[in-house]
Amino acid sequence: MPTTLPETAPEPTVASVSPVALPGTDFSAAPEINATLSALPPADRLRWAFTRFGARAAIGTSFQPAGIAILHLAGTHGFSLPAFTLDTGLLFPETLALKAQLEQRLGRPIESIVPAQTVAEQAAAFGPELWKLDPDFCCNMRKVLPLHDRLFAADCWITGVRRDQSSSRAAVPIAEVFTIPNTERRIWKLNALADWSRDQVWSYLREHKLPYNILHDRGYRSIGCWPCTRLTAAGEDERAGRWTGFNKTECGIHIGGSGI
Repeated sequence: MPTTLPETAPEPTVASVSPVALPGTDFSAAPEINATLSALPPADRLRWAFTRFGARAAIGTSFQPAGIAILHLAGTHGFSLPAFTLDTGLLFPETLALKAQLEQRLGRPIESIVPAQTVAEQAAAFGPELWKLDPDFCCNMRKVLPLHDRLFAADCWITGVRRDQSSSRAAVPIAEVFTIPNTERRIWKLNALADWSRDQVWSYLREHKLPYNILHDRGYRSIGCWPCTRLTAAGEDERAGRWTGFNKTECGIHIGGSGI
C-alpha cells in the first residue's frame, strides 16, 4: 500500500538567533541547552552544533525521511557537517541506491561505517542468519559497536530520532548527553527533529523535491536491514515493522542517552 504524503504541513522558518547567544557545551548545562534549543527551529539547532563543534559534530543517518531532511537543512544553511551511515552488509538494495542519489543531489560524500566482520565471516563464527537466533547480538556486532567506534571521533552526534515514531521515543529530548556504553566517554546527542511529526518531515521532502527510499511507496514506514524489516499495518507505530517476533523495537544504538 503506497505511503500517503500529507497535502500540507508547516515548514519551519530559520530564526535570526546569534550562535553566541546559545548556552555553552558544559555537560552540566544540558537542561538549559535542551530548553533553549527546543524553542528554536531545526536549522538553528544545527547551527549550534556546527558553531560549537565544527567537523566534530556528525550527522548519523540510515536514510529515513528525517535524516534526509537534516542532511538537506545542513547543506542549505552552509553547515558542512560530516555525515555517516551504518552499512551492515544487510541493507536493502533500494537503501544503497538512495545513498548514491543523495550524495549526488547534495554534492557530498556520506561515510559508510562497516562492521569488523562481513556477513559471511559472522556466519562462520556464530552460525548462519544470526539475526533469527539472537537479533540483539547481531545488531550489536553490525551496528552498535561500529557506531561507538565512530563516535569516539565526535563531540556531537546528530540524529533523526522523532517522538512520534514509537512509544519508546515519545519523551526524547532535543539535546541530551550520550555516554558510550562501557566507557566513560560522553558526547552531545542532538535529536534535531525530535518534535517534528511524520507529516512535517514528508512535507519537507516533497517541498524540496528530495529523493527518498522507494520502499516507503510499498508500505514500509521504517527501513533497516532487510531480514528484520516488514511492512507495517494501519494503526501500528512507525517502527512496528522491525524485528517481528521478538520483544525488540530498537537496534541498541540509542542506548546510552542520559536525558538532560
